[in-house]
Amino acid sequence: MKKLVFLFAFVLFLFLNCGEGGAPKQSDTKGQAVAEFNWNPENFADKKIIRYRVPGFDKLNLNQKKLVYYLTQAGLSGRDITYDQNYRHNLSIRRALDNIIKNYSGDKEVADWKQLMLYAKNVWFSNGIHHHYSSDKFNPGFSKVYFQSLLKATGTKLNGEALEAMFNPALDAKKVNLDPTKDLILNSAVNFYGPDLQEAEVDAFYDALIDKKATEPISYGLNSKLVRGKGGKLEEKVWSEKGMYGPAIKEIIKWLQKATEVAENEPQKNALELLIEYYQTGDLKKWDEYNIAWTEATDGDIDYINGFVEVYQDPKGYRGAYETIVQITDFEASERMQKVANNAQWFENHSPTMQQHKKDSVVGVSYKVVTVAGEAGDSSPSTPIGVNLPNANWIRAKHGSKSVSLGNIIDAYNNANGPELLHEFANDAEEIAREEKYGQLGSKLETALHEVVCHASGKLEPGVGTPKETLKNYSSTLEEGRADLVALYFLLDPKLQELGLVDSDEPGKAEYDTYIKNGLMLQLRRINPGKNIEEAHMRNRQMVANWVFQKGKKDNVIVKVQRDGKTYFDITDYQKLRKLFGELLREVQRIKSQGDYEAGKALIENYGVKVDPDIHREVLARSESLHIPPYGGFINPRLSPVLDGNGKISDIKVEYPDDFTAQMLEYGEKYSFLPD
Repeated sequence: MKKLVFLFAFVLFLFLNCGEGGAPKQSDTKGQAVAEFNWNPENFADKKIIRYRVPGFDKLNLNQKKLVYYLTQAGLSGRDITYDQNYRHNLSIRRALDNIIKNYSGDKEVADWKQLMLYAKNVWFSNGIHHHYSSDKFNPGFSKVYFQSLLKATGTKLNGEALEAMFNPALDAKKVNLDPTKDLILNSAVNFYGPDLQEAEVDAFYDALIDKKATEPISYGLNSKLVRGKGGKLEEKVWSEKGMYGPAIKEIIKWLQKATEVAENEPQKNALELLIEYYQTGDLKKWDEYNIAWTEATDGDIDYINGFVEVYQDPKGYRGAYETIVQITDFEASERMQKVANNAQWFENHSPTMQQHKKDSVVGVSYKVVTVAGEAGDSSPSTPIGVNLPNANWIRAKHGSKSVSLGNIIDAYNNANGPELLHEFANDAEEIAREEKYGQLGSKLETALHEVVCHASGKLEPGVGTPKETLKNYSSTLEEGRADLVALYFLLDPKLQELGLVDSDEPGKAEYDTYIKNGLMLQLRRINPGKNIEEAHMRNRQMVANWVFQKGKKDNVIVKVQRDGKTYFDITDYQKLRKLFGELLREVQRIKSQGDYEAGKALIENYGVKVDPDIHREVLARSESLHIPPYGGFINPRLSPVLDGNGKISDIKVEYPDDFTAQMLEYGEKYSFLPD
């Protein structure tokens, strides 16, 4: 499970120490001031491009540096997979754009060319021609005739279907459709299913395939595309070395094998070897073996996420998007937050959920703050700030889970942001002062509680199927809502003061202020006028904020304030709000534990989907003058091997590119292994 960032939540101050060796523009050299590092080299459309540093990399020994390098190369080798997963014509379109941009020698000052560059950047940022968050298809700001002239001028080939996909706004308009009144499969362009398949066929296929009595079920459909085979029979095209995506997976395996040679310890090496076997065979039982081994391999400074992991992009919740994150442990920050993980059972016991929905024993919970060294696939350029894995409930129950907070990514967001949104949308000076003093700590704790406590908590009632079977297209939204509610409920619990994590309720109150503003107003900056909310995390945030606002009206728990033609939301009673969070958490956990689809659907559709048009117009108008993009994504550092006289790696250097276009073109040349 991922926790995604909303830019408003990270303003003003750093919560991690970033003074340890700053960075000049293109290298990681000690003695440079943080202020000299250009955190935000570019903005375009609704996106902010950010750079991040990798502090502490120079302290690793040579084998550890090699391990980080090999894992990063493995991740980048699968980059094409994400493009193809997102839409069947993405690779052809991206390669056409790349070739045009590299080779066109005509006039680049005309409006059409600038619009083409904007379109290309949007495609690179979203790993395809659909927006990474809204799922809406990008509309080119240049004509088809102009684009065809560029194809001719540069000798670039693009098939007719892909060209039609670019310029026909009605064709495959939505990457992921979650509207329950429409066929979720036919109306989703994501390339997880054959384009002629219907939702009822998919449901019937998995109803027949899934063993509903299994206590350790495999993750059905996680690593395959479902298509119509011979005679019209549905079949899975497995993503493996000898199956679909084979050329890219072969490259991933090559680098993972190098990583096994420099693994820090035997458990880490064993997990990597199991991951290789999984990629070679596509066997989902091997995937479970790997996840168990990976979860239990907690020693060492280096860790990683690699595989077909999160299912948010699948409207049916089966198929995992390819993603990788390579990480170095920040031991000082991790030690502070490990207190949360060490008390996971206490939080479970004191949850407001029903007793029969609580785990008797919470096992194997680890939490680390990490420094990201590289990302690829669905985690790049737009990245989460926190991750908890594995996703299989039975593995989490028996073997535990790993939670990480991406410390240097949050650090980069902090450095790239300013206080303008806070001052515009906060209700009063008290709220601003609280956010300035306590906001970073509150956000940090919310992420820890979200990833560690929630995703390790709760259990299903006997005989209830997995959430993707029972809650279907609402499972991801409800799970993220459950995670937020666990965090919000415990943020004001005296236990945090007892553990020495906070000195007062002020950090929790700051996070309450932020969450309500975000859920009811600020995230609407991401929605086009007239649209409903589609993305799972946005739906869950509005659902939670809207539910507690509506339910607390009779006691004025949250007051809608109108002042000088502007709207604000003022929390008047934080303890009553906490109680409301607890009531909603109890219900969401019940829905998950009992597989109550109708109740889950009603909760999301009634509170999380529809947008208040008046508030939406106001938010867009107030935000426009601030010129702050609502989305952020990253240019990755470049890890460059230094070779000795014998051609062997003697060191790995970290470089910090500052040109988003150049990195995307470089990646397209170096890490393109799949055919169109």
